[in-house]
Amino acid sequence: MPSKYKSVAIATHYWRPSEYYLKEILESVRQHIENGDIVTVSEKALATASCSVIDEQKITPNLAAKLLAKFWMRFFWGYILGLICHLKPKTIQYLRAYPPIEGARHKHVALQYAGLLQTLMQGSEGGIDGTNLPYSYVSLPPNRPEEIATQIRNQIKRQLDKTATVIIVDTDKTYSFRNFHFTPRTTSVKGIRSNGGILFYIIGRFLKLEKRATPVAVAGARLSIEELLRISEIANRVRGSGAGRNIWEMAEKFNVGLSDVTWEMLNSVKHKPIVIIKYFT
Repeated sequence: MPSKYKSVAIATHYWRPSEYYLKEILESVRQHIENGDIVTVSEKALATASCSVIDEQKITPNLAAKLLAKFWMRFFWGYILGLICHLKPKTIQYLRAYPPIEGARHKHVALQYAGLLQTLMQGSEGGIDGTNLPYSYVSLPPNRPEEIATQIRNQIKRQLDKTATVIIVDTDKTYSFRNFHFTPRTTSVKGIRSNGGILFYIIGRFLKLEKRATPVAVAGARLSIEELLRISEIANRVRGSGAGRNIWEMAEKFNVGLSDVTWEMLNSVKHKPIVIIKYFT
């Protein structure tokens, strides 16, 4: 197992829907990649580029979504679960003021695409995410991420003549207790128990278990779960949070309302959707 890692974060322009991300990845890594490197790519950037997005402004929420936004999020997360999960005081303040209209639309989308266990979470329900997206857009996890990772790896080999491992990484956390690893969201990586929604989230946060970014899909060399998690977390930290770690931070950064961030504002932020990990024995 490598004892030392070197990371190379690659800044690109902001990837909008319908972005030809394969070309962007190849051009971005061309001058940096070597045989045996690990190329990590942000799931969020891939989701946006592949048009896996929804405009929640067009959603008419049902009664269940309205109740979740107005009572579950504001009271249970704001005064009970937020404390149990050791959330930051500022995050708890955000939850206590959870927007009932926009929040209901978001919960409706979560119920429709991710199910109840995911919807009951305080954010990133099933990987649905509104950060680094404008207006009322949210991204859904891209379909068949393992196929996307394989496609990227094959194109690197074909176009650049380099053999690499490709990992698609999400900021949502995987929790670890010794050799047992679990994440609230979905992942195609074997060895990580997934899709436990709020139950996994509360357990991981309440027990203060080690938490690291989640590898969503892998193509290439066989890596241990521990190494995958370590690499994913390194890439996540080096990549940074772009316009913010959540929609509240993003809105505060640009000094606008929650649904008033524009494409132009996001273009002004440095984005690093690709991180190359080089390791030495």
